[in-house]
Amino acid sequence: MRVHKTITFLFPDGCIDLPSCPKSRKLMVPLQCSLNMLEGDTGCSIWPSSLLLSEFILSFPEIFSNKSCFEVGSGVGLVGICLAHVKASKVTLTDGDHLTLANMRSNLELNQLSTDTSLLESYEDPNVVQCVHLPWESASESGLSAFVPEIILGADILYDRSCFPDLVRILAILLNRRKSDSSSRKESTKGFTLDTKCNTNDLNDLTAVTSKGPVAYIATVIRNIDTFNYFLSLVEQANLSITDLTEAKMPFNLLPYMQSYDRSNMRLFTVSSKA
Repeated sequence: MRVHKTITFLFPDGCIDLPSCPKSRKLMVPLQCSLNMLEGDTGCSIWPSSLLLSEFILSFPEIFSNKSCFEVGSGVGLVGICLAHVKASKVTLTDGDHLTLANMRSNLELNQLSTDTSLLESYEDPNVVQCVHLPWESASESGLSAFVPEIILGADILYDRSCFPDLVRILAILLNRRKSDSSSRKESTKGFTLDTKCNTNDLNDLTAVTSKGPVAYIATVIRNIDTFNYFLSLVEQANLSITDLTEAKMPFNLLPYMQSYDRSNMRLFTVSSKA
């Protein structure tokens, strides 16, 4: 059963100068979603880590503004809506389930965003979100050639270990990709990595250090340590590096009223290529 629910992000006084903070200090995101993710409608449920990743985007908009962003396992589209709000130059949302994609498009339209199903990498409009069917098991390097994101995102995508090899393969393809060195796309080649010695009070430290390629931000609940360690081993085999930035860069608590939302058991990671 799907219902309409509104996620309201409440910006505290200290956020008033953030570009992502509305004048009302409230960002209301209406969504059509499933109330029970155990009934087989997981893609249409609001997963807890998508809330954390959304808070991160809204708390650190400078990371995502004017960047080409690509989400794997986008579900209801909440993360993509927040990316559009902070003016990412291009937002591509993907999912392997057609019904989930249809619900996602409905949610984007509920939030006054247009959707696009073409694969034109050059097309950039912050008010248009690209929605793409992407089954991980059949995704190939040639099939992903249309996408050259600067930032890859994923929320609560580390729960089914049987999917990890395909997920890590997709991440490796996207993270090892480089944009053209032509002057017209020079700025697009910039990605971000975390300075592990950063000052947690300095908003600019996440954007102060650039890398030669893209970076992925993954928010997750670690439900089983063996499952998570299996993911780490695949990341290492793929010549990728992973950094836990949870303690260094916990986002503002923009959902203080949501009693069922417990951030204490969630982690936020960056993944990048070692190449």
